[in-house]
Order: sequence, then structure tokens, then C-alpha cells
Amino acid sequence: MRITTNDGVELEVEVTGTGPGLLLVHGFGGAKEDWSDHVAALAADHTVVIFDHRGHGASDDPTDPASYTLDRLAADTLQVADAAGLENFRLLGHSMGGMVARKVVIREPERIDALIMMDTCAGPIPGFDPELMDIGADVALTQGKDALKELLDFAPVLETPAYKQTLLDRPGYQEFVDKKWADLSHIMWGAMARELGRQSDDLEALAASLRGPLMVLVGEQDVTFVKAAKPMLAAFPNADYAPIPDAGHSPQFENPQAWIDAMTKFLASVSTPTR
Repeated sequence: MRITTNDGVELEVEVTGTGPGLLLVHGFGGAKEDWSDHVAALAADHTVVIFDHRGHGASDDPTDPASYTLDRLAADTLQVADAAGLENFRLLGHSMGGMVARKVVIREPERIDALIMMDTCAGPIPGFDPELMDIGADVALTQGKDALKELLDFAPVLETPAYKQTLLDRPGYQEFVDKKWADLSHIMWGAMARELGRQSDDLEALAASLRGPLMVLVGEQDVTFVKAAKPMLAAFPNADYAPIPDAGHSPQFENPQAWIDAMTKFLASVSTPTR
């Protein structure tokens, strides 16, 4: 289905299954299809909701850079949950989606029964230079996507051995990656690159807000976000930690069995509060 947000942007949404709500939020440059391999398994016990962020996939692409912020994406996420009929839900955020998810928790903590932070962080990304992010943003906004692609190909980020092996082993995966790139807005890319480079540190606010359990899930080869996991685990000593072997930034593709095993084990341990 398509929903219209309160600023007029249409988002593409899919809802599958019945049971407790499970909202999966994709990352920067991703798409709702990042979860497609696992929706059927998760929907055996959950109402699974996936969607394309604005500027991604089949959702609208606003042309005003001001339409893209983490706070705006958090508002979109809550409006998707509303449209899907999820009063309360379990929430997974991947990479940028985790940066959005933490703001959703801080904004409406009473709605979140559990949180999964997947290859993401609760504050600034370790080792990411805001000035370099600004350079990429300027290229995207002033020169367009072709010039941006040349820049990114020159300095690839998050290309782990597991990612490269998945490109070789999984039929159609390169085409899938290419389609996601073709569908994304260069305006979104530029605006969000600046936002991600200068994001706030929300760890303390997240720790004060989250009422349900937390799982920190990360591909073991995703060095940047393995490092980012450490302060979250220190702030949440009772959190589940799920390092996924032989996986990088997208473990749901790179080691799918280990990923779904970790997910189903954690979700089975979550109780839905009576309201």
C-alpha cells in the first residue's frame, strides 16, 4: 500500500502476517526489499511491516533537501506504523535505519516493545569525517548522481570480504544493488550525508527512553559498527549481543541463516506488555 505523510510525501509500504508488530527500517541507499528473503519466516509470528524511506525505492523523492533529516524519517516511520495499525511494536533499524529507530524510541518510547540495532550506532559514526561527508554531499547536490557514483567507486565504504563474496555467489545480487542505486534520489543522498556526518549523540537519551529489551546485531567484518556497538553494550548491560560471523554490513544477505536464527531467538524472548 501507499501512505501519505503529513508533509504530503507518499511512501511505499508492505504489511504481511499477523501477531505482534515488527517494523523493519532499512538503511541509507537501501530498500524495503532488503528484508524480502526473511519476511515469510518472520511473518509466521508477527505482523511484519517494511517500507521504502522517502528518496528510496518506490517512495516519493522530494526535491527540497530540507525534506530529508533523521527527525523527518523518524516521523515517517511512526506514520507508517500508524497506517499499518501498529499501536506498539518491535523495531529493527539497520545502519541509517538504526539512527532513525533510536529517535523513534526517544520520541514515543511507550510504543516500542523491543529494539534491534543492526550494524548501526547511537551517536556519530566512528571514524567518519564530517568534512568528507560534506564533500560527497556537495557532489551529489551540485553535480548529480553520475558524478557521485564516480566518487563512491573511487573510495568504497563498507565493502567487506563477505559483501564481495555475496556479489559472486548470489545470482542477481549485483542487479539488486544496481536497482537500489538507480531508484535513490541524489538530493536525498546529499542531504542525508550531511545529516549523518553531524548527527547528535543520542546514547544517553536512548538509554533513558527504551523500556523493552535491546539486541545489538552486527556483522563481524563490519569494523566501523562493531566499534559502534561497544558503547551501546556498555550503556545496556542486559542487551543481547549477536555478532554474525562471515558477514559485513548486511548480514541478512551475507549470512542469512545466522541472521534469522539470531532474530527468531531474540523475538521469541520478547513479551508484549498488556496495555
